[in-house]
Amino acid sequence: MTTLTLTGATRYWNRNVQVFRRVWLLGIMAWFVEPVLYLVAMGTGLARYVEGISGSYIGFIAPGLLAVAGMYGATFEVTWNAFFKMAREHVYDAVTSAPISMQEVALGEILWGTTRATIYGSAFSVVAIPFGVYHDLWGLLTLPALVLVGGVFAVIGLIYTYLIKRVEYIAYYWTMIITPMFLFSGVFFPFERLPGWLHTVAWFMPLHHATEMMRALMSGSPGAAAGPALWLLAATLLLVAIPPLILHRRMAR
Repeated sequence: MTTLTLTGATRYWNRNVQVFRRVWLLGIMAWFVEPVLYLVAMGTGLARYVEGISGSYIGFIAPGLLAVAGMYGATFEVTWNAFFKMAREHVYDAVTSAPISMQEVALGEILWGTTRATIYGSAFSVVAIPFGVYHDLWGLLTLPALVLVGGVFAVIGLIYTYLIKRVEYIAYYWTMIITPMFLFSGVFFPFERLPGWLHTVAWFMPLHHATEMMRALMSGSPGAAAGPALWLLAATLLLVAIPPLILHRRMAR
């Protein structure tokens, strides 16, 4: 009989922590740099050409790029890293020789993906401070809010990873799911300016709600962050049971 406990998931999470401690600098630099480059290049270079946005343009895009940093951190971990641990390095087979079930491994991956998102987002926040994008102490809430961002993207990415058979298919996930969210979730321009049908599609993108949540917190309007935060939490809770189920069935074959 298989088991699913937070204790077992935490043990697997701790295994990932120990590995990350040896490569943390390279791990952070690999994926959080891109949002920082967008912040610098578009926030300082494009800002003078952008009209119709109240306040500074860099202040407008910074919350979205913070959400992007969290999205990248979680997604990289639960796609490339998770697939290689499962199918190439046989880490999953090794850890289950201990009293840890496959369901606990999947839950541990979700916890670790959420942790990576929080680390990446926190690193981005530190770099963004000199740009003056934080206006009051409400901005500190963006750090715990990264847990919601990481959770939803860890769950969604892990579902995809556990369903595919070839590592090459991960590129399709980044190109067809992550990139459209990056472009159409309201990170670089007001969400309301999207045409009707695209506006409807984009509303279902987790990055849109993550961006709105971060933008509300960084602008000192925490009440406006409640709706997006609840959307992210509800989506995570709705989907969180799926990765453990898929992995259990996959590894039992």
